[in-house]
Order: sequence, then C-alpha cells, then structure tokens
Amino acid sequence: MLPFIGNVHLLKSKYELVKQLSELTYNLKNEPLWRLWLGTKPIFVFHKGEYTEVLFSSSKNPQKSVQYDFLHPWLGTGLLTSYGEKWANRRRLITPTFHFEILNDFLHVMNEQTDILIQILIKLVKEGQEINIFERLKACALDIICESAMGQNVNAQHDKTSEYVQAVARISELVTFRLYNPLQWSDFIYRITPKGKDFKRCLKVLHNFTKKIIVERDNDLEDGDLFSQKRVAFLDLLLKAKRKDQLITFDDIREEVDTFMFEGHDTTAAAASWACQLIDSHPEVQEKLHSEIDSVLGNSERHLTNDDLKQLKYLDLVIKETLRLFPSVPYFGRTISEDCQIGEYKILQGETAVILAYMIHRDEKYYPDPEKFDPDRFLPENIKDRHPYAYIPFSAGRRNCIGQRFALMEEKVIIANILRRFKIKSIKTIDELEPVGDLIIHPNDGLPIQLKFRF
Repeated sequence: MLPFIGNVHLLKSKYELVKQLSELTYNLKNEPLWRLWLGTKPIFVFHKGEYTEVLFSSSKNPQKSVQYDFLHPWLGTGLLTSYGEKWANRRRLITPTFHFEILNDFLHVMNEQTDILIQILIKLVKEGQEINIFERLKACALDIICESAMGQNVNAQHDKTSEYVQAVARISELVTFRLYNPLQWSDFIYRITPKGKDFKRCLKVLHNFTKKIIVERDNDLEDGDLFSQKRVAFLDLLLKAKRKDQLITFDDIREEVDTFMFEGHDTTAAAASWACQLIDSHPEVQEKLHSEIDSVLGNSERHLTNDDLKQLKYLDLVIKETLRLFPSVPYFGRTISEDCQIGEYKILQGETAVILAYMIHRDEKYYPDPEKFDPDRFLPENIKDRHPYAYIPFSAGRRNCIGQRFALMEEKVIIANILRRFKIKSIKTIDELEPVGDLIIHPNDGLPIQLKFRF
C-alpha cells in the first residue's frame, strides 16, 4: 500500500480484474472479508454469503456506494441510485408495473423481437457466417426493453446507425472507463477531458430522446383509455401514476425510464450469451434442453406462452446455474450507515462495502466443485438448505432487482427460440473468452458461435 493512492497501482485492467479478484479471494478464502484501499478510502470486499447478512437483511445499509454517482448524470436518482424515503417511494410506485398481467403483455414484445432475431440468425447461418451472439442478443434485448419501457421501436437489430442505439452503447463504455480510472473521478477534471465531453454529448442524445417520447406519449394518452390500448408500456403506467399524484414530475419519470433502459438490456444479453456457451460446452445439457423444448412446443412456430415457460423447468435450472457462474452484475457496492463488526474487521459508518457475487457463487461450502456447470444444483432438494445469500444474481434484501421476473422471462424466451431451431456450437472455450468485469460481466471481444439447423 502506498500513500495517497493505496492499492490502486496493484489493480489490473478491467480485462484481468475478475481473475485478479478471484485469486485474491481464493487466497483469503478463510477470511470473512478482505480490504483494499482506493486512494485513502478503504473498500471492504464481502465474498461469503452468510457475512453479507448485515448488508441485506435489514434497512440499515440500503445506500449504494459512491461509485454509483458516476451514473447520476444519466439516471439521476431513480430506483437504482436513490436511497431512503425517495427510494421507498419509487419502489412503491414501480412495483405494480411488474404485476403478472403486465408482464404477460411484455411477453408479446419479447416474442416479436425474438422472431426478428431468429430471422437474422437464419440468414447468417445460410450464408455460413460466424455469429457474435453477444452483439446479436444485445441488439435484441435493447429492442425489447425500448418497446417495453417506452413503447418505442428503435430497430436496433437492423439499424446500428441509430444515434440513440450508439449513445446507449457508448455511454456505458464511458462510465466503465471512469469507474476504473481514479484520475477521472473528479467531476471538474472529467468534464474537460475528451471522454468527459463525449459523455456530455451522449447524455444529450439520450435525455432528449427519452424526454421527447415522454411528452409524445403523454399527449397521446387519455387517462380513461390507457388500458384499452392494444399494448401498454412501462412509461404509460408511470404517466398514469403521475395523473393521480401531481408530485411526480416528468423528470422523475425520465429517471426511471432511463434506469430501465440501462439495467434492462446488457444484463439480459450477457446472461443469455453465457448460457449459449455453456449449453454447447455440455452436449448432454443441450440434448436434454432440445427434448424438453420439443415436448412443450413440438414442431409449431407459435409464440411462447406463460404456460410454456412454466413447463420449461430444465431451462430454468440451466439459466440459474449460468447466473451462478456468470452473474450479470458481478459485484455491487453499499455505503455502511452505522459501525459494524464482521469477524476481526470493524467497518465504520460511511465506509464502502463491495459484495463480490462472482465469488459468493463459488463458495465450496455451498457449491462443491464450484467451476463445474451443473444445473441440477438448483433442483428443489439441492437448494432447501442453502444459505439465502449464497445465490444473489439479482442482489438480495430490500434492494433486490425489481425487474428479475422480467429478465428471467426474457432469457427463457430468447434461449428457447434459439434452441427450438438450432444446435449451438461454440468456437472458443470458456477460458479463451476471458470474462471482463465492466458494469456487467461479459466476454472480451464478444462470444462467437456457429449455429446449425436442427431440421
């Protein structure tokens, strides 16, 4: 540790960070947590589920860590970044929008956009092209979340030149770069750098687009006609809430819509991509999935229903095991609200805790042979005695991901539709893909696969 910079000089690039954190955690696996210093600030890294209870099980530590401040210019203080009374009010406002009946309406969007994905994949297979499935799934997931959240089709799967689509991708890169570069943490310094200016440009594109859609949608909607429309978007539900509560502003609505745009596409695309890789790496799993999907859907071309999704029980196990090995958000932070003692460590109010989900999911106490891909780990008889915080792909406690049912439904629709038509053949091994720890965990340089028609 060096004065003023702490351990920053020891941290490797984002391309090696997941591996480095894994090695550090393995070497300290008998400790309840470990500490590193970013500058003069201590960061306490939690890597065992049972010790995260102090962070998840009460209302005492609900505030996200200061690193989330880099998202404030884009997302404001919406559900992801707010805390206290504002967070509680937003959670109450948004929870009804994920009611079962509303999710069923979003299922139509998922089916339609996956149809587009499948047609693109069919064309690429016929042309004999290698497919970067991560990039294809990112575009599909972006189309799904845009239409579900805003009722707006941005056609990301066909139009890569869209200014909005490019801005979404670029601003995520810029936030990640800033997060890993302490020299860019100062707002004053960041604003005058080329990347800071690019961030401001992207921000203008994103906010202008969202504001325009909100105003147009509000003008088009008559309150009494809201639920008589053919399809309701997440934005419509917020506009309805605004008409009942005048304290809700258009800026409040923009924060939440932008938050769902940010959280709702890369995460799902990464999870579904890793699933494709793992499914191919285990032929017996792919064969079992094909059998299950055929038994539910037969040779039909129809869209998947909620009943179909409920019957795809083995696919559910596969997705859960994928999220164990590759949780879309590999780590997340909290600010400690009061002094607490964890083993020999005393953590003071205002200090930062990082929950390392990537390693919590590899705790040998709960997952023997943790690097092995084994969907049966999530059979009912195998999870009944597992600690509730030993599996946290969607965080846990009061601040768990409100959109997790939406995400799991989307992943099942996408993967089932791919597997009902294709056999997956990966081109690289898991080790060759080099997981990158950005805001989400994704493969470096994409995830190349080959697809073969089943019939």
